[in-house]
Amino acid sequence: MEIRQIKETCIYVEDLVQTEWFYTTVLELPVIGKKDGGHVFFRSGTSVLLCFNPDDSGKKSDVPPHWARGPIHLAFEVSVDEYQPWKQKVIAAGVEIIHEHSWGQDFFSFYFHDPDGHVLEIVPEGMWDYLGSF
Repeated sequence: MEIRQIKETCIYVEDLVQTEWFYTTVLELPVIGKKDGGHVFFRSGTSVLLCFNPDDSGKKSDVPPHWARGPIHLAFEVSVDEYQPWKQKVIAAGVEIIHEHSWGQDFFSFYFHDPDGHVLEIVPEGMWDYLGSF
């Protein structure tokens, strides 16, 4: 048996309208579901990013209630050739790059915030193959 991937990543956000704008406009993720005041869901490759209003998801009864407060970190993988264009796109959208890190072997990643202060990162494909011995 083997777990093949993390299929869903969940973050908690205060303003679903602002979250939808950011993830569709800046990161070009398509919306695959939403409920006013409750959540907005996005497709990212074969994974799903779930953005919940913690006040709503904390009261769930059909699934276990869940919520959190405070910034978390998640990374989005792009092709090596698209790393710099993505960096320029994020900057052009008026989003500040808060850090760019050199991982060695010409692998870099950059970090920025979403509207709720979550720390997002863009990483080039293959970086974790290199970092696997990190």
